Amino acid sequence: MSLQNTNRPLWLTFDCYGTLIQWDEGLRAAVDEILRTKHGNHVDPAKLIEVYDRHEHALEQTPPHRSFRKVAGDGLRLALEELGLHSAQDDVRVLTDGISAMPPFPEVVSTLRRLKEEGYRLCIVSNTDDDIISGNVAQLGGHIDRVITAQQAGAYKPVRRLFDYAHEQLGVTKDDVVHICASPHLDHAAARDIGFRCVWIDRGTGRTLLPDYTPDATLTTLDQVPPLFTSLGW
Repeated sequence: MSLQNTNRPLWLTFDCYGTLIQWDEGLRAAVDEILRTKHGNHVDPAKLIEVYDRHEHALEQTPPHRSFRKVAGDGLRLALEELGLHSAQDDVRVLTDGISAMPPFPEVVSTLRRLKEEGYRLCIVSNTDDDIISGNVAQLGGHIDRVITAQQAGAYKPVRRLFDYAHEQLGVTKDDVVHICASPHLDHAAARDIGFRCVWIDRGTGRTLLPDYTPDATLTTLDQVPPLFTSLGW
């Protein structure tokens, strides 16, 4: 599908972490801090992140629905135990506080400002809790109109229920939005299943496309979005 000859969206929805907020960099910093407390360990931080991601995503899709803080804590504990490390009670605080403090990418705030000036309404749709993401949203210059979380919807991406809930809350159909995201595994799966328009911000982190879905546009940074939309006559 192409964005050509489609209607200007009423809302732009954004994935937060990895799209607006520096997730990979922030997660690495939190993991480094956690590992510094594990005396005598020789675990590669990248390996801990890999194992943590696997457990976190599995827990998100395992009933019953739990808060992201609970999912993150359980996922981290399971990852540490799998790698032979002791899990301390403070580890999850380091992780979730670190997530909340993660800053935006350098071009994000100015780009959000420009999109607002051009008349778009902006909403974040994120796999997190309200209290965790509030610290990130506070760094986005006041340009975000709505924040829809997994906590509110009772569901995590890639399950479509989170997006269905977001569209219901915004009072729109899938044809009224363009979703801008960095995660093929989570957001592209929902775009494929629901059929909303999707722009992929591929920041060169090694994430790969799903075998059965191609986004409507691929850009490398968020500041390429306004020129793209201008070229479409929006």
